[in-house]
Amino acid sequence: MAISANKLELLQIADAVAREKSIDRSIVLESMEDAMQKAARSRYGQETEVRAEINPKTGEVRFSRLLLVVEEIENDAVQILLKDAQRKNPAAQLGDWIAETLPPFDFGRIAAQSAKQVIVQKVRDAERDRQFDEYKDRIGDIINGVVKRVEYGNVIVDLGRGEAIIRRDESIPRELFRPGDRARAYVYDVRREPRGPQIFLSRTHPQFMAKLFRQEVPEIYDGIIEVKSVARDPGSRAKIGVISRDSSIDPVGACVGMRGSRVQAVVNELQGEKIDIIPWSPDSATFIVNALQPAEVVKVVLDEDSSRIEVVVPDDQLSLAIGRRGQNVRLASQLTGWDIDILTEAEESERRQKEFNERTQTFMEALDVDEVVAQLLASEGFRSVEEVAYVEPAELASIEGFDDDTATEIQSRAQDYLARIDAEFDARRVELGVADELKGIEGVTLPMLVKLGENEVKTIEDLAGCATDDLAGWVERNAGESVKHDGFLEGMDVSREEAEMLIMRARLAAGWIDELPAPDVEGEQVGEEHEAHAAAS
Repeated sequence: MAISANKLELLQIADAVAREKSIDRSIVLESMEDAMQKAARSRYGQETEVRAEINPKTGEVRFSRLLLVVEEIENDAVQILLKDAQRKNPAAQLGDWIAETLPPFDFGRIAAQSAKQVIVQKVRDAERDRQFDEYKDRIGDIINGVVKRVEYGNVIVDLGRGEAIIRRDESIPRELFRPGDRARAYVYDVRREPRGPQIFLSRTHPQFMAKLFRQEVPEIYDGIIEVKSVARDPGSRAKIGVISRDSSIDPVGACVGMRGSRVQAVVNELQGEKIDIIPWSPDSATFIVNALQPAEVVKVVLDEDSSRIEVVVPDDQLSLAIGRRGQNVRLASQLTGWDIDILTEAEESERRQKEFNERTQTFMEALDVDEVVAQLLASEGFRSVEEVAYVEPAELASIEGFDDDTATEIQSRAQDYLARIDAEFDARRVELGVADELKGIEGVTLPMLVKLGENEVKTIEDLAGCATDDLAGWVERNAGESVKHDGFLEGMDVSREEAEMLIMRARLAAGWIDELPAPDVEGEQVGEEHEAHAAAS
């Protein structure tokens, strides 16, 4: 059968639109069918169920009307009697749809304009879907484009098959782009929005640097060297932690390259940003010492419960460790995921002396002993009256100048003091109205009960309804700065795991759960959490 020129032209238009917009030909034909259906409804009535079909090979257009088979007609535009339907199709039953062929007709000007709008909208929607599907899988990649225009500091980048934006706060400070410049950036988000998919690029994201090193260092691309964490002060300075899976390859040397060629290529892309390449270590203390380079570190003290670390440096290294405007220590904190406190040797010595004096004073008041005895206890490493009260008597008697009688007397005084303090706490608990049943929860002490009562936690149900953050507090990180929010048990030396277990025991006692959950085994996830934390910051 010969194909008319109009039919051929219809298919040619569909092919041309599909090529130009990079969408599937069938989507264009479907949009044409929808447009023709809308135009046909304007001819036959909006309530009419009209279907248009375009043959994808010949371009022939067929119109049909769908009618519902019923016993009694209420609307003859969409319904047909069973007997009439069976004349057209003997197998027709009630509830079936019957297709009735409609004669071809000429589109009016208004109908044609309406059909055109439908096609344009459908094609635009298909084009947006194609763009979203194409770029949503490229989140985390580096892409190249040409700067189209700059609006109020925001850079619009032409990617060839779409547009993206580098927002002002995602650009490196003092970096200037002009229309026509080539731009390389990191895709960190793709969103569906009413005006079309929005592709957000960044040149300040920590992973932009990691991906640049991946492009410049073949060992990273091959997986021999891994980038564990990145911290950046965009346009100024950055630190990157790397580790080699092959002991014969130096990860720092590989990233630097011959005469610094590899790292220099990244530095040039980042507008001269200075980069410290740090050897990553699974040992947190070692990694933190490395991250504070070029400063020398004398001693570190870790507090794993709160992810804090004290770093002691020589007096003349303090400014180097902190860096200009705190930059070095801030980047090291972001890189490692730990809050870092830096002290000089003189400050640490002064603090140790202060702690020694405080412990000495505590022992003098609690045990009613003279300063010499209190200093002996403090210098032997006793940090609290509880340690003195419950240590093996032989250990006390072994202190120079002490004998068995002295050790027994000191322990007796310590235990009497603790009993007196407990009685005071218990009286305060009763005054606050904290239930006796809470004393039966394993791990709950009288000072804890007072703290809980002061925060309106007075029954087992109250404790069972708490969250871990309520008891242990939490830390918010924002732009490398940490804000500590105190919990109800602040100062009680209770870790998050212990706080969670207290709550679970309360829930068990309250009948909310049947048994305590098995303890979590974190394994190797700790390092990954620190890495993710540092990258997100």
